[in-house]
Amino acid sequence: MRIRLTSIFVDDQAKALRFYTEILGFVKKHDVPVGEKDRWLTVVSPEEPGGTELLLEPAGHPAVKTYRDALVGDGIPLAQFAVADVRAEHERLSGLGVRFLQEPLEMGPVTTAVFEDTCGNLIQIASQPQ
Repeated sequence: MRIRLTSIFVDDQAKALRFYTEILGFVKKHDVPVGEKDRWLTVVSPEEPGGTELLLEPAGHPAVKTYRDALVGDGIPLAQFAVADVRAEHERLSGLGVRFLQEPLEMGPVTTAVFEDTCGNLIQIASQPQ
């Protein structure tokens, strides 16, 4: 069994695509119209173009707002992305205007940081020495 696709709810797919590609550095994999305004829109890591896809899913379902508000209110990230160096990535993203809620924090062998993705979610980045 492998994870092929996971999703994250976004308020605006075009805005999310810009953030996840232009700021975070992912690349668009699929962009297929679904209905009048929604799209099957996925991004992948440029390091693993055949790897796990992240679906930028419209947040239109009524339960999404309650779910995301609860997570954000409690400071819980919806997703975590691995990076080689959290401190370097924090500096790069901060320079691009990304708002961090948790500065780099060492927790044993793992370093993490948490930021807002501008689309209604908290995202955690993490690195662990190899």
